[in-house]
This record gives sequence, structure tokens and C-alpha cells, in this order.
Amino acid sequence: MNEDALRALIRESVARHLSVGSQPPAPPFTTPISFVAHPSQYRYQLPESDGPCLIEPAVACNHCGYCQSHGH
Repeated sequence: MNEDALRALIRESVARHLSVGSQPPAPPFTTPISFVAHPSQYRYQLPESDGPCLIEPAVACNHCGYCQSHGH
């Protein structure tokens, strides 16, 4: 593809997106989405640590929460 063909393609795309059509744009979702918590995402009440990680003691704790959940 040469430069002139690429420019023509870009102009067509921009014109298509900027043109006002007779139909309104379709909604992004047709059905509502339901978010349900999964048990693997529950977090336990463990004390926060500013020392070593409970999972990998050679590394400092960065408060990722992996030790407070099932880790999935």
C-alpha cells in the first residue's frame, strides 16, 4: 500500500465517523451486565504487614492482598 492509498483510506474512515447518519448509533450493550462477587475474591481480615511478605518472605510486603484471599 502506497502513501496515497493510505491517505485515501484514512480520509474515508474519518469522513465515515464524522458524517451524521440518519440512524442513531446503537447502544453499546443490549443486555444489562450483572457483576457477582466470587468467593475466591473475598479477603480475610489479616493484619497489615510493613515487613516481609507472608507468601514470599524474601520480598517486602507491597500490600497486594494475595495473602488475604484464596489467590485465584
